[in-house]
Amino acid sequence: MRVWAIANQKGGVGKTTTAVSLAGLLAQNRKKVLLLDLDPHGSLTSYFRYDPEADSSGGYALFQRRAQGEPQPLHDLLQPSGIEGIDLLCASTAMATLDRQLSTKGGMGLVVADAIKTVSSQYDRVIIDCPPMLGVLMVNALAACEHLLIPVQTEFLALKGLERMLRTVSMVSRSRLGGLKHTIVPTLFDRRTRASLDTLKQLRRDYGDHVWRGVIPIDTQFREASKSATPLTTMRPGARGSRAYALLLEWLEEPELRSSQERLHGTAI
Repeated sequence: MRVWAIANQKGGVGKTTTAVSLAGLLAQNRKKVLLLDLDPHGSLTSYFRYDPEADSSGGYALFQRRAQGEPQPLHDLLQPSGIEGIDLLCASTAMATLDRQLSTKGGMGLVVADAIKTVSSQYDRVIIDCPPMLGVLMVNALAACEHLLIPVQTEFLALKGLERMLRTVSMVSRSRLGGLKHTIVPTLFDRRTRASLDTLKQLRRDYGDHVWRGVIPIDTQFREASKSATPLTTMRPGARGSRAYALLLEWLEEPELRSSQERLHGTAI
């Protein structure tokens, strides 16, 4: 089982789209996927038509069980996504109170990692959608994952959020044996604009091998897919956004193909 987290300390960069798209592709490849929504805003939860305002039986309950010293099996907190092969741990707005509630309790940084172990035989991939702020939820996601994906919108304001996120990665890496592997994924790329072109060049210049050599383009069909609670990669595999995420997944899943894909993309945009 592989565990990926998707995070950036800036909203609106494509975190949820990335989680849903990769999950859809994996399910098509007959992988069992568990999506964990750790963002109190609940965008991933809302995508699959669950209400983060109405239910606190998902991620919030998981942390409450740990705080109260109760067993924390994950399976009874999961919901079907409506897509075969994909299950979901829903977020709730109540999760925004966890930092305050748990501030005096020790050992709360491994709640998610320990819970994932209870279902490790049931899933091939776990994808965690993180909140856009540093706190107990993001710390848990980074402690649980083996590879962090950082979607970065290709516009200059997004670079500030990336800098904050990389400081967090550096802090977490110091506490992990072997550090935290991370990849920057350029998103919302529009080749027609100078801002996108220049930002992409700056990302590649400043962060080198940590930047995936492809891009996720702007594609209005992502919005259409969200209206039907279906990943675009499932609904329209031929869409340009779907094809881009297919390349990203291939790169993530097949390390031996990475060098060939990098040669394919090069610095071409």
